Amino acid sequence: MTLRKTPLAAAGLGALLALSACSGGAQNTTAAGGPITVDATDTACTVSATTANAGHLTFEVTNKGTKVTEFYLYAEGDRIMGEVENIAPGLTRKLTVEVPDAGTYQTACKPGMSGDGIRGAFTVTGGATRQADANTKLGDAAKSYATYVAGQSDALLTETQKFADAVKSGNVADAKARYAPTRVYYERIEPVAEKFGDLDPAIDVREADLEEGQQFTGFHRLEKDLWVTGLQADSAQIADKLVADVTTLVTQAKTIELSPLDLANGAKELLDEVATGKITGEEETFSHTDLWDFQANLDGSEAAIQALRPVLQERDPQLVSEVDAQFKNVQTLLDAQRAGDGFKYYTDLTQDQIRELASAVDALSEPLSKTAEVVAR
Repeated sequence: MTLRKTPLAAAGLGALLALSACSGGAQNTTAAGGPITVDATDTACTVSATTANAGHLTFEVTNKGTKVTEFYLYAEGDRIMGEVENIAPGLTRKLTVEVPDAGTYQTACKPGMSGDGIRGAFTVTGGATRQADANTKLGDAAKSYATYVAGQSDALLTETQKFADAVKSGNVADAKARYAPTRVYYERIEPVAEKFGDLDPAIDVREADLEEGQQFTGFHRLEKDLWVTGLQADSAQIADKLVADVTTLVTQAKTIELSPLDLANGAKELLDEVATGKITGEEETFSHTDLWDFQANLDGSEAAIQALRPVLQERDPQLVSEVDAQFKNVQTLLDAQRAGDGFKYYTDLTQDQIRELASAVDALSEPLSKTAEVVAR
């Protein structure tokens, strides 16, 4: 999950973090037409403009602090309009997001990548035609991906219920067998899940990332129960809450209106997920089923690019070829780690294999980070 990550893990992958989340496509951002700059420190989040016209907004975020940070643009109810994560000290990354509606939003920097962040009011004025409405191919891309999200969401709910039933019945072997395959459906659509305030941490928080007073719930709490402590007195209650939270997520995911830039940014975010959680083995710290998540993140990223393919192919066929080649390279390396219907456990990988996978993700992230610029043209 991406809401909270340990700074140590992010700092250890500097080569991956230096890649831009997305770039270019800036318009309607400031009176001068340039990007809105953000100076992020450990104690401040200084945004160069707090008002912008509706349309494509580009934020250029520079981390001038000592902690790895993140930057978010929130709509009402803490719905995430856009985010850029894993900004190591001294680095600058860009976020381009479509904001077609006037209203009051919030900017937020999260030093240490935790908590509610250092927030500020941000006002969007006027209105702009949505890309998906102005361009038929982009509209078709958004619809195609929405269909993909709906299908994955339905499967997630079905399999989560089966997983929860196994936990509640005390069938540990069955619950363990269902755990990783069930999470695949969540990991494929994680950027969408993260748009809904507290749902993502309720479903997917890791124990190492818990904040003071936060209850440990969701998949990873049950992962610990199944692999480490044994089922607890409240495991059934946690399982029921997981089903309830996933049900809410599925309902909301089917109603959200995703922009073409959401797809491009989401494809890159899923690779960031791999770089900061799966490659490090920190996501599935009890079950060591990180490679199942890795594959799911890759699947979700590729699905977003596939939806955008007609536009990307038309505007930058060379970029499409490069992205395709790097996707194939990562997939080949993952396939080499398959075992039966799944994958080897993360703890069975050698350091050389881990480095090879990290290098391949790095190589894919570079061209993938350019897709938002192409979509925003």
